Order: sequence, then structure tokens, then C-alpha cells
Amino acid sequence: MTPHTFPLRPLALYGPDFAADPQGHYRLLREHGPLAPVRIAPGIEAMLVTDYQAAVDLLRDPDTFTKDPRAWQATVPADSPVLPVLGYRPTALFSDGGTHARYRGAINDGLALIEPHILRAQVAQVAQQLIREFAATGTGDLIGQYARRLPLHVFNTWFGVPPEDSDRLVAGIAGMMDSVEGAPTAYADLVSVVTALVADRRAHPRDDLTSYFLAHPAALGNDETVYQISLTTIAGHEPTTNLIGNALLRMLTDSRYAGSVHGGAMTAREAIDEVLWQDPPLANLSAHYPRHDTELHGVPLRAGQLVLVSYAAANTQSGSAPTDPGVRSGAGAHLAWAAGPHRCPAQQPALLIAITAIEQLTSHLCDARLAVDPDDLLWRPGPFHRALVHLPVAFTPLDPDLTIDVENADRAPHPD
Repeated sequence: MTPHTFPLRPLALYGPDFAADPQGHYRLLREHGPLAPVRIAPGIEAMLVTDYQAAVDLLRDPDTFTKDPRAWQATVPADSPVLPVLGYRPTALFSDGGTHARYRGAINDGLALIEPHILRAQVAQVAQQLIREFAATGTGDLIGQYARRLPLHVFNTWFGVPPEDSDRLVAGIAGMMDSVEGAPTAYADLVSVVTALVADRRAHPRDDLTSYFLAHPAALGNDETVYQISLTTIAGHEPTTNLIGNALLRMLTDSRYAGSVHGGAMTAREAIDEVLWQDPPLANLSAHYPRHDTELHGVPLRAGQLVLVSYAAANTQSGSAPTDPGVRSGAGAHLAWAAGPHRCPAQQPALLIAITAIEQLTSHLCDARLAVDPDDLLWRPGPFHRALVHLPVAFTPLDPDLTIDVENADRAPHPD
């Protein structure tokens, strides 16, 4: 066994210091081998995989590692702020084998009903509606007024979530991902919204994905349906929101994009690809637990120990990412969507939403520019995500009666 030296104290992956300089933390952790101990909340420790090949090997080894957290969870205080993200629920994320296949099948089949051309038109329509709300002011927050609202509106439409519950879902997802005090309450409120929705659709089916999940051959019970929908909404909203925000920040601050969201030599897709490699919207996740005492790349691990994968550290490890943007775009070898049997099922709709959202913004707010110094931007705390608090911009005010001119943009979204 190759010996590895670890920091005397596990590094904290929460709080403002980590949020301000995650790559500095990853560089320090890499000095201690392919895995290193970290704290993800007060009193909660984990082993973090920072090596690209070790991450791939872990993600593709369900025989050695399980996704079921219950043995580990029994050692964690019930009110821990990380449990809304890591605590067991009967979902595809926390299951293995046949149970995982059953849950994953329902999710995959549901997402497959989202036709790309209809989704693109829907996103374009929502994007233009949101832009109209602040276009006449000449200023805006591209996180709170745009990136955070757009994906959830889209997913809510497909699942049939009442508009009056949208703010509760946004608050619930953000609260659980920040993993601070109040996270369990935030997640509980999110689940209560979906629980009421599922109960209504069980009694009164409609033409939406919630009703489809309930009618799926997987024969999901009400609770199972609630948790698959909650998982799909969280997985579709939080990473997509952060992907839009992080890509827009790159376009606003990188000289290759001419210092604005329009006019540079690189496209929205290229900005998104770079973010997925260098600044992924979910930075550290893919919780796994050894089924027995083992080792990973020479690092000993105990049975039931929490092991997280740092997509951000693995992707930015020297030599892991292609240097040619064209190769980077086509290869898709980054770990931002994870890998193996638990690879993110919402990858394609998330990419389509993000690309369309950015293209709509660049076509209407052509001269948008960052309204503050980049060093003054704040990042949300938390061990799991890479997410801006705000993204303030200034631009030439537009006519508030901006019209929707996208082909089929007024066509109602329809899962069939």
C-alpha cells in the first residue's frame, strides 16, 4: 500500500473561505494524494476524491461501493445540515441494483418525453418573459432575475407544479444545497409541495410528467413518486441554474468573449463546456460508501465511510482536461455529470436549457457588462455546489414591450 500523508486537520469545504477559493483548497488537498479528509459541516467528515482516475474508478465500481447511506447516516446527528442532500430516501440516487434500475427507468422514460424542439421553444419563451421584466431598467441580476427562475419555471410546467408554489421550490432547493442551519426545514417544505402535487394527480391525472410517473410500469407508490420527482427537479434546477450563471460570468470576464455577453469569438456552448470542465455547477458530490474495508488508489477506507467525489478538483487536475476547446467540447470526458451507473439522467435537457437561456440573453442584452469588480462577487457557501449569490449587470435599456418572435414559442409544452 502506498502511504499518504494527510493534513493534521481535515479541510473545511463550507463557509466563506472555501466559497471564495475552492481551487486553492483542492490544490492543498492534492498534495496529500488522490483522496484526502475534509469536513463538509461542523462535525461531519468525509474522504474527498481529487484525482481524476481515482474518481472514474470509484464511480464505475458498484461492487465495492454502495450508494445506500443508511449505515453512515446512523452515525450523524438527525439535524445535520448535510442530510437534506446526503440522507437516505427511496430514490435512484440512494439505491443500487434492481431498485436503482426501477427508479432510474421511471426517471429516464419521463425525461425522454421532453421533446427537444418543444423544450427549446418553451425556454425561449420563458427567457424572453423574464428579460422583459428588467430590460427597461438597464440593470439586472442575472442570477435572481434570470438563471434561478428560468429552469424551475420549465420543470414546473412539465410536472404541473402550481405557479404559486414556485417560490417555495426555489427556496427549498437553495436551502438544502447551501447546507446551513435551516436546510432540513427548507427540504421538508419542498417535499410538502411535491407531496400535495402527487396526491392531487393520483386522484385527478392530467397530461403532465407527475401523472406519467404515477402511471409508469414501475408502479411507484405515492412516496416513491414524491421522491423521484423531488430528485429530478433538484437535479434539473440547481446545476442548471449554476451552469447558466457560471457560464455568463465567464463570458462577462474573459477577454475571449470581448468583456460582454455578445461579440466575442467564442459561443455559449463553448463557455458552458469550459465551465463544466473548470468550474462545474456541482463541485463535490457522488456520495459512495465502501461495502467493506478496502482501499482506493492506495488510500485505506473503512466500511460505511462517506466518500465524495470532487468533480471540480478531478476535472482541473493537471493533465485531466484537454487543452483544445474543440476536443474538450466533443470528448465530454469531464465528470460534471458524474459517470457510471449514476451518471446524471437530466444532462441533455439541462444543456439545452442552459444553451438556449444564454443565447436568448445574448440576443437581447447585447452590451450587458458586469456592474461590479469580479473580486466583489459573492459565492454561496456549501460543500456541494459552485454557485453565485448575484450576478449584477448593466446594459442599454430596452423597450419594455419586447416581443416574442421565436418560432413556436407560444406553443404549449406537452410531454406527448
